[in-house]
Amino acid sequence: MATKGSPVATYTVKPDDTLYSIGRSHGVSPEQIIEWNGMYTTRIRTGRKLVLRPPVSGSADKEKQSSETPTKQTTKKQSIVATQTKSNRTKDVIPKAAEKKAGGLRWRWPVKGKMTQGFSASDPSRKGIKIKGSEGRVVRAAEGGTIVYSGDGLVGYGELIIIKHNKEYLSAYAYNRKRLVKEGDKVKRGAAVAEMGVNGGEALLHFEIRRQGKPVNPMAYLP
Repeated sequence: MATKGSPVATYTVKPDDTLYSIGRSHGVSPEQIIEWNGMYTTRIRTGRKLVLRPPVSGSADKEKQSSETPTKQTTKKQSIVATQTKSNRTKDVIPKAAEKKAGGLRWRWPVKGKMTQGFSASDPSRKGIKIKGSEGRVVRAAEGGTIVYSGDGLVGYGELIIIKHNKEYLSAYAYNRKRLVKEGDKVKRGAAVAEMGVNGGEALLHFEIRRQGKPVNPMAYLP
């Protein structure tokens, strides 16, 4: 399977394209496209330019700098970094995290995966969002703060982590397989706090953001 030998460096998404059809046409895998473009979902929009080669240094960087325009500055945020966690021998390769400033904080996605359930202010069972992934995947702090809860004592949440970010905001991470932090720990944005577990027969994370104790729509805060 080609990587650096791919005939084109970028590809503009056309209607009806999928990651699988693009990868098949250019000799790369969907997973490589996701990694090289810093994607958190398999959904792609028409007109988006996808990188079809791994990031390299030297001449490729110079070429990128010379061709970059203000409208393409977001490509800087799509560079890939590989990180490893030593917790329970779990390894997780993730893209450089995109961030969004909201509520005086800088938020990032807690885990890479497909959102399977959205937030509803009128539905008590949908106080947050559900993100599908794989069991054991590293769950990361959406923003830095202090661990104010690490346990399994709240019915319906399983192994639960709650992080206090400031006087207004908390974030909660439920259905974990294993908690990697304890109450009182201080964590930075992107720090590993848990491993994804299984709920209802599928591996997923239940994620909430609360402002002054009340659930708010995480999608208003996440990049």
